[in-house]
Amino acid sequence: MTTAETIFLTGGTGFIGGYVIAELMAQSDDAHVLALTRARSTDEAHSRLWSQLQLHWDEATFRRHLPRITPVLGDLHAPDLGLSKTDRKRVLDTSDSILHIAASLNRKSAKACLNTNLRGTLSVLKYARALADDERLRRYSHVSTVAVAGHRDKEIVTEDQAIDWDRSDYDPYGRTKKFCEHMARELLPDVQKTFFRPSIVMGDSRFARTTQFDMVRAFCFFTDLPLIPLRPDDRLDIVNADWVAHAIARLHLIAEPRHDTYHLSAGTSALTCREVSQAMASTVGRKARFAPWLYPSFKATSDALARSSKKNVATFVGSLVSVFLPYIAWDTVFDNSRAVAEVGRAPTPFSEYCGALYTWAKAQRFTFEPVPLSRVEAAA
Repeated sequence: MTTAETIFLTGGTGFIGGYVIAELMAQSDDAHVLALTRARSTDEAHSRLWSQLQLHWDEATFRRHLPRITPVLGDLHAPDLGLSKTDRKRVLDTSDSILHIAASLNRKSAKACLNTNLRGTLSVLKYARALADDERLRRYSHVSTVAVAGHRDKEIVTEDQAIDWDRSDYDPYGRTKKFCEHMARELLPDVQKTFFRPSIVMGDSRFARTTQFDMVRAFCFFTDLPLIPLRPDDRLDIVNADWVAHAIARLHLIAEPRHDTYHLSAGTSALTCREVSQAMASTVGRKARFAPWLYPSFKATSDALARSSKKNVATFVGSLVSVFLPYIAWDTVFDNSRAVAEVGRAPTPFSEYCGALYTWAKAQRFTFEPVPLSRVEAAA
């Protein structure tokens, strides 16, 4: 696919953002990315982008693509995104579309979600509005989350059924992301919009390396338990990051998507807790055993650890489990037939790559040490 356009992109130094930049470069010969980056200099911005993009490229490839990736120094939390007059003019004079990925995934902190997801998105929407008023904006694309669906139990949710304002939310993350979608629809009624709602994004079907560990650590913890306190037949909507990024890039670049909202999820092909746990446990020659009757006491213990002021491994893992448990135990999946039909392929089942992810993540002690960018002029 060849698309000549300039995309103003936020969140490029994050996990999903790095994947999407790599996919945009792969799917288009001519697309140029203006990447909002929190940095004090262009060199620092290049280093921050490289820390994520080295999952996908070697340094030579990164430098080869740099002429099409321009860091725009700013801050999602600052007034007017903290852009200089020069960069603001560049964004407003050259951008053809906006792809807003940046977000706070801090499910416990209402303050972090308010500042990043609401205030930050509002600032991005102001740029989108200015571009639209100048008749420059081809599309506004927004990466949201299936968490906008709020409290669910044993459901298959379609895109049009997800947002229900009478339904309670699990956490500030889902609540603020739901309102971000609402703001975009209200403030950009005349603009072509595309909303992407990923489910549990975990791992890459092509390799074991990752820079995102919280959910991976939680799943490894469950795998290592002698008795897993979950219902074995509950479905887990886990999707591979490489498919999610491929779908976002493709649907952002094409001229006329068939829909305005897409679930980027495993959908009705989602595996059960039993299938996921057994695939991971078999990596180390174990068999997953379930004790769902332990769930109430397990939840109470993890919630208590999450509330503790102590800082140790137990309270850290308890906090992770407490945050993610509602999304693991809700036995709900999100229909992905729209995205599969338009992208042309389905996600890779988690069982096909989770063993390698489990082994690598534990061997690395749930850390990723990026290789520094060599001291060469970035434009060379």
